[in-house]
Amino acid sequence: MNQKQFDTVKNGKGFIAALDQSGGSTPKALALYGVSEASYQTDEEMFDLVHKMRTRIITSPAFNSDNIIGAILFEQTMDRKIEGKYTADYLWEEKGVVPFLKIDKGLADEENGVQLMKAIPGLDELLKRAKDRNIFGTKMRSVIKKASREGIEDVVDQQFALAKQILEAGLVPIIEPEVDINSADKAQSEAILRDDLRRHLDGLNEDQNVMLKLSIPTEDNFYKELIEHPRVVRVVALSGGYSREEANDKLRANNGLIASFSRALSEGLNDHQSDEEFNETLRNSVEQIAEASRT
Repeated sequence: MNQKQFDTVKNGKGFIAALDQSGGSTPKALALYGVSEASYQTDEEMFDLVHKMRTRIITSPAFNSDNIIGAILFEQTMDRKIEGKYTADYLWEEKGVVPFLKIDKGLADEENGVQLMKAIPGLDELLKRAKDRNIFGTKMRSVIKKASREGIEDVVDQQFALAKQILEAGLVPIIEPEVDINSADKAQSEAILRDDLRRHLDGLNEDQNVMLKLSIPTEDNFYKELIEHPRVVRVVALSGGYSREEANDKLRANNGLIASFSRALSEGLNDHQSDEEFNETLRNSVEQIAEASRT
């Protein structure tokens, strides 16, 4: 493990940028960026366009370690280059930003009020490639829709089983059991989730350190004990469908919780903007999210 990267993630002032839209979410991300589906005919063309978008974000002067401590990448992004360097190397060497990799392959159908992760074939090989590409950590997402104790325990069990495999490979896992912000019993789900996360965290060895990516809780500072847990490197928040302004307002009310926003980060960016307009829009977004993450 790169100790300097570990220290940056644990103690850095700022947030983690989520640039990991995958096959299913890429068309929507491009459409929000002003690139219609008529602009590409194949998946290869689509992924070329989204890499161009991500490259424009990452190479912007607004994207730097003053406000951004890490970035989560899609697998194809990891294998592509920016200005002649593999993306993870460019992030760390040129920007001082720690690279993470999204490893999940999407969600299974809802059962017991939750969506577990689909199987991840070839995970050991993917983790080895990630190490070879100088990736620091990984991210994997499940979704909780109802306050089902059985379902939530299944989610956390699956997340920690994979987390231990990731730790064995020498990477730091970001465990992401997202609670749907539109759930009618969101607060009850959060209570079950917090207790089960704490139980699993208490069972980790001293050399097993993980990160958590959680929906911003209904009750302010509800995850304080998780943020302070000795086995937790950092707790980050997803925007979950909130606008950037609303997500930032909620984030400010949670001390020690930092952002890991995707759509809220890129809100307002457009393919047709001049570089000056693009960089200014991104700068405003980055500064607002970083400020909200420093409470």
